[in-house]
Amino acid sequence: MKSPTLVLAGSGVALAVLLAGCGNTHASSAEDSVRSVASAADEQSAGAVSNADISFAQLMIPHHQQAVEMADLALARATSPEVRELAVQIKAAQDPEIEVMTGWLQAWGAPMTMDDDHGSHDMGGLTMSGMMTDEDMQSLADATGAEFDQKWLAMMIAHHKGAIDMAEAVRVGSGNADVTALAEAVISGQSAEIEAMQEMLAP
Repeated sequence: MKSPTLVLAGSGVALAVLLAGCGNTHASSAEDSVRSVASAADEQSAGAVSNADISFAQLMIPHHQQAVEMADLALARATSPEVRELAVQIKAAQDPEIEVMTGWLQAWGAPMTMDDDHGSHDMGGLTMSGMMTDEDMQSLADATGAEFDQKWLAMMIAHHKGAIDMAEAVRVGSGNADVTALAEAVISGQSAEIEAMQEMLAP
């Protein structure tokens, strides 16, 4: 596994630039971004909210939560310093974004989770792609050493690609400035992380 200089450009960084005017990757900057978005939501300045916007938040929250769970596994089990560094970066980016989207759903008066029966709910073509199954997560937890690192990178690449698909879908149809900004942050940040992970996997 190669050891490239890790691209520290997580989606939380892009969100901080867009919403807080700051490119710092530290947790304090991410927290500032959360406060900025919460303030914007209070002022209801982001524009109309569609069913697709609501679906995006409802689906992306558990998607991000699984990425954080995978990052925690890496911090406990990875042997590669680069993998551990990337896990820290993913948590720093996605934990604040979970808080942002949770705040949106609360401000919009929408439920935190989507009903199992979507028949009457227009999801705007959104699906939750890239999620790992329980069996996938158990297989990852059972792996050790270099096998864990390789498996984690491959799984996180697939997970990130799913998040990007979701973000691209909502970006096309959303008229809400905050949702669009977060979608663009996910696309740019996670695309950079995919490139870094693919380089780590290269022989």
